[in-house]
Amino acid sequence: MQQKWTPAGWRAKPAKHIPTDYPDADALTRVEATLRSYPPLVFAGEARNLKARLADVAAGKAFLLQGGDCAESFKEFHPDNIRDTFRTLMAMSVVLTFAGSKPVVKVGRIAGQFGKPRSEPIETQGGVTLPSYRGDNINGMEFTPEARIPDPERLLKAYGQSAATLNLIRAFANGGYADLHNVHRWMVGFVADSPQGKRYQEIADRISEAVAFMEACGITPQSVPQVRHVDVYTSHEALLLGYEEAMTRVDSTSGEYYDTSAHMLWIGDRTRQPDGAHVEFMRGVKNPIGMKCGPSLEPDELLRLIDILNPNDEPGRLTLIARFGSDKVEQGLPKLARAVVKSGRSVVWSCDPMHGNTLKTGNGFKTRPFDRILSEVRAFMDILTAEGAYPGGVHVEMTGQQVTECLGGAAEVREEGSLQPLSHPLRPAPQWRASARSGVPDRRASARRARQ
Repeated sequence: MQQKWTPAGWRAKPAKHIPTDYPDADALTRVEATLRSYPPLVFAGEARNLKARLADVAAGKAFLLQGGDCAESFKEFHPDNIRDTFRTLMAMSVVLTFAGSKPVVKVGRIAGQFGKPRSEPIETQGGVTLPSYRGDNINGMEFTPEARIPDPERLLKAYGQSAATLNLIRAFANGGYADLHNVHRWMVGFVADSPQGKRYQEIADRISEAVAFMEACGITPQSVPQVRHVDVYTSHEALLLGYEEAMTRVDSTSGEYYDTSAHMLWIGDRTRQPDGAHVEFMRGVKNPIGMKCGPSLEPDELLRLIDILNPNDEPGRLTLIARFGSDKVEQGLPKLARAVVKSGRSVVWSCDPMHGNTLKTGNGFKTRPFDRILSEVRAFMDILTAEGAYPGGVHVEMTGQQVTECLGGAAEVREEGSLQPLSHPLRPAPQWRASARSGVPDRRASARRARQ
């Protein structure tokens, strides 16, 4: 029998990747108390709707697309960036819907994805060692002692930015921008001249013809709202549990606890200890939740975690996000899938092909070869199908901005001439990064690589 759950129960468990070096603990307590008084960012009914959609995915009737930026930042907060991320998500989802003939559940890594677990607590530049940058809701990216001090006030700014982002996403989703008539407008401009852009335009043309045919048959945005409106949900890694606790409320209709910071939350591969704080917190909130599954996870531990996080085997409650790397997925994933299928448990299987395929180039950049990303997705699909499970989704880092995070792809980005050397192995040269399209250094996105 599990112990009775409370939102603060995680505090009695060992917690990894949560900063403990706030200089003023009382200030952190005051900020968390302030957050408890703030309105919810999402509503319990919306989270229940997402859970029902994910139950369709678990049953093989739909597909999950979860995507967004590696980590949101205060400096890059701009309505155009939010719009372009929305456009990219819509373009990807309409292609998946058209190709797979199944509904696509759209979940953004947005409106709360600020914190990042770090493999090392410190970094060194030029003989100077400072705490690592851990995300804009914790400390600053600038390599100065002042910026790297954890500041609880950043949690309030993260809440405000999340609220504004979510407000704009709702407007895009329900105000007409998501209308299928706009399918040609969803592709971001810098992709238009690429081979993949041309392929997208061909699909968009066919969708436009289908929409025109449906209208001729009387199926219009007025008669069928799904043509004009979409449901887009938010998600982030539940890393800073003090923030998540403060945003957890009792739903007035069900009497159950929901974390109102996002519709869906996930546990990272570094924080999924069965007896740890993150698993303890997540077992009690009723949101649909995800869990990253990497090479170190064994079948017995996975089944134990499933028992803790979804003891009643509720369809749509738990998404297992495989993140192995193209060179490890064939060794690690089959045994996990086999164990879950044998146990008869209902889960959504999703593939994160990003985090297991990171490498460092000869000039010091962290990047991901696009062919490895595709290789892991293909292997994921083949393995799950062979094991009798449904490969139900993808979890990707993506952006509507013109950046070079991956090698290869439609723009055929190469290491030479496309990426600038790092001034330090863990950080980019301060002002520069190359443009995927022109090869001209692009100042606007220099911060993104530091957040990796």
